[in-house]
Amino acid sequence: MTIKKNHDKHNVCIHVPKVYDWVTRQVELPLISIDDENLNDIFDCVGPTDDLCAFLENFPGYTVECNLIPDTIYCDEIKQHNGRQQVEVTLPTGETITLEKVKVLVKGLVNVTIFDATGKPICCSDDIQWATAQTFFLCAPDGTKVDCHITYFQCDADVICTEDLQQLDISILLCVDVQMETKVKLEVEAAICQPRQELPIEDVVCPPVKFPPQCPELFPGN
Repeated sequence: MTIKKNHDKHNVCIHVPKVYDWVTRQVELPLISIDDENLNDIFDCVGPTDDLCAFLENFPGYTVECNLIPDTIYCDEIKQHNGRQQVEVTLPTGETITLEKVKVLVKGLVNVTIFDATGKPICCSDDIQWATAQTFFLCAPDGTKVDCHITYFQCDADVICTEDLQQLDISILLCVDVQMETKVKLEVEAAICQPRQELPIEDVVCPPVKFPPQCPELFPGN
């Protein structure tokens, strides 16, 4: 069966998100430190851990790894009581424009695993929450919404066991991608797409994708 493709272009109306502004920011969170009794309480190890540092003395050459827990990232706008505040900003060209102050909350969970010298896990922590609030100055008029993503995430952890210090330190670096969007209807010149046939072609049973006909004489019109 052959799929016949029609690449004749005509005017169509599409409903798509329009991007009003788009920035990416690198954020380094304040160091997360867990010490004293909390240090012993958060780890589940292969042996008694009333004292984590004493337990780790039995595993010289241990290593510590920090990982983001998948699907725990929350990234969205913090609603301000009086709405987004307008701010006058001077561009490098000297031109002054009005932008909106947008606050964004980013948070999630990580956990920490301790491995012995052979790479075998010996301790795993409870979920540890991290969070940061960031302020952006964006083109964000009423009706736009924040579309927020984390495009990069780095987490490093270290267990410090000295006479004076017994603590877990976690450092987090991330990149926040923030867009201001709203849905709009656009009239564009386009042709309907069809899927290509898989290779090799044999025993094709999937019917071609059909779209309902449009009324170009009436909408979107000429």
